[in-house]
Amino acid sequence: MKTVSALVIVDVQNDFCPGGSLPVTDGGEVAAALNVYISVFKKAGHAIYATRDWHPSKTVHFREQGGKWPPHCVQGTHGAKFHPALKLPHDTVIITKGAGKDEDSYSGFQGKDAGGRGLAEALRAQGVTRIFVGGLATDYCVKETVIDAIREGFEVCLLTDAVKGVDISPGDSIRAIETMRENGALTATLRDFKTAQT
Repeated sequence: MKTVSALVIVDVQNDFCPGGSLPVTDGGEVAAALNVYISVFKKAGHAIYATRDWHPSKTVHFREQGGKWPPHCVQGTHGAKFHPALKLPHDTVIITKGAGKDEDSYSGFQGKDAGGRGLAEALRAQGVTRIFVGGLATDYCVKETVIDAIREGFEVCLLTDAVKGVDISPGDSIRAIETMRENGALTATLRDFKTAQT
């Protein structure tokens, strides 16, 4: 069976970057590495997917309604837009998650594309069997997306030079990467792409 790859970019949105309402330290820096990966994958003819938080103003995800987080990535706001340094191709498949008032939706596999298909269904429709994942944040949405992808039967490679973590507790990101590896994820950096094709 032929291996078909896709790049999945997780939540590189303004609110998760410096200046946003829930910033990851140096979160915007992932854009530069991801832009290189986007170029590599586009040249190889592989699809690009980008997940986004798209919360209503009132949701159980936010502290005001009993959740864990301050308001962020509210539908239609500047904070919900993709970071301007991230150069997504026009044909990127956008996966929207957390759009319901009763949804947390950390994993990209809890989101849907414009046609209402879940990420797993959308990937399979394009014959994808292996995904490469980068984005924000390592210890939350990236981790949950990777683990769900493995559960769904995809081969998964975490792009460790294209992720940043929240680290509410010191070492959370390192532990998250260890958890992803223990669950079966491989890891790679741009250096690996110089000697191997996707």
